[in-house]
Amino acid sequence: MIHESIGNYRDLDFNFEEIELESDLRLSNVLGKVRINRTPQGLLLDANFAANVVGQCVRCLEDFPQQLTTEFQELYAYRSRHTKDAEFFVPEDGFIDLSPLVYENMLLAFPIKTLCRPDCKGLCTECGINLNNATCEHVDSRVAY
Repeated sequence: MIHESIGNYRDLDFNFEEIELESDLRLSNVLGKVRINRTPQGLLLDANFAANVVGQCVRCLEDFPQQLTTEFQELYAYRSRHTKDAEFFVPEDGFIDLSPLVYENMLLAFPIKTLCRPDCKGLCTECGINLNNATCEHVDSRVAY
C-alpha cells in the first residue's frame, strides 16, 4: 500500500469470535471494516467496529451482554522532516497494529450508565434484593436513577 499511487485504497474485513485487548477488555462477535486510503501525507484509516462485551448494570449490578459500536479515522503519516508532530507514523515494515486504536475507541464507546434494560428496578436500598427478580417489604424505599 505504501508504494501504490495516491488515491488507491484497500478494504479489510475483520471477523473474530473473541479477542482480548489489553488485559481488561474481552470482546466477542467482533465485526469490523477498515478502509486504508493512500494519501500524500500517509495512510488514512477509516474504521467501523462492532462487538459484544459483558457490561454491568448500574442499577441491579448484574452482568449482561452489551453491544458496542465505534467509528474512527486515523492518519498514519510518512516520516519526514515536516511530520515530527504526527501522533502515528507508518511503521517501517508497513504493518499497522490496529489493536491499540480499537481498544481506545471501544472504551470510549462504553455508555456512562449501563442498564441491563430500560425498566430495570435496581436493588432495594434496605435489604439489597434485586427487585427485578423478587419483591420485598422495603419496595417504597428504593432509589430511582
